[in-house]
Amino acid sequence: MKKLVALALATAVSATAFAQDYPNKPVTFVVPFAAGGPTDLVARQLAEAMRKPLGGANIVVENTAGAGGTIAATRVARAPKDGYTLLVWHIGMASTDSLYKKKQFNALEDFEYLGMINDVPMTLLGSNKLNANTYRDFEAHIRANGGKLNLAHAGLGSASHLCGLMWQYAVKLDKSMTTIAYRGTGPAMNDLIGGQVDVMCDQTTNTTAQIEGGRVKAFAVTTAQPLSTHPVLKHYPTLQEMGLKDFNLSIWHGLYAPKGTPPDVLKKLNDALKVALKDPEFVKRQADLGALVVTDSRVTPEGHKKFVADQIAKLKTVIDAAGQYAD
Repeated sequence: MKKLVALALATAVSATAFAQDYPNKPVTFVVPFAAGGPTDLVARQLAEAMRKPLGGANIVVENTAGAGGTIAATRVARAPKDGYTLLVWHIGMASTDSLYKKKQFNALEDFEYLGMINDVPMTLLGSNKLNANTYRDFEAHIRANGGKLNLAHAGLGSASHLCGLMWQYAVKLDKSMTTIAYRGTGPAMNDLIGGQVDVMCDQTTNTTAQIEGGRVKAFAVTTAQPLSTHPVLKHYPTLQEMGLKDFNLSIWHGLYAPKGTPPDVLKKLNDALKVALKDPEFVKRQADLGALVVTDSRVTPEGHKKFVADQIAKLKTVIDAAGQYAD
């Protein structure tokens, strides 16, 4: 018995010493998408903002793309439980629970939730060839021609895919549009600009410049509140204002560690995240991307996990109704 107590005390002391020493080597942010995309930019800006509150730690960003983000998530779930391999992921953390029937991790059980980072609004867009200039005209046109039109997205599980599904589900079209999947936002947006596809719903980080340049038509934003302070998007109504009750979608990002990471390390990471989210430069750079830094209870691990659990349930209803799965 004395040996067991001694062993437990030694383990506790060792864990405390480890936490006090953390981090003493580079921390890796794993991003499930290619470099240069919205999630990659969020991760790189966050890495810069978290370096100082983590004692000047070197934080590197590694891109592990593929399978809708599940390859990167699996990598982090299986990583050593030491706080040196973390995941930066968007709404995919909630959607993959329903999109993928076969996956090697459980979103709610295999990760430690460190806190949310931001909310990125979405915009509903149309080709300039569409005979509509307001949301009312747009919806009427879609209802009359839904079976003849198509909706582009950046691939199964992408932000644009989920937004398109949720909008069609909320509008309750008699005839759904044909969905066209692309390998990324870039080619999807290029075809929308060229008029090869008719409709797309995507993040402000990808759409604002195209709207401002007049290359596509914007009809509405997907947030509950109007983006009244945004220089470009303040002119567009919310889908709630247009009659889609309770429609509220943003592409949020969060920070995660492998399940079983020591509590003291998790606290250091959460404390550093909270400091980073108040960094004026980080807030400004996020605003330039059209993103809103999280300031509510979702910055706490408990609030973050509850939010994701609620999102999993919400998205399951939409994905099951659409019957669109990744495997």
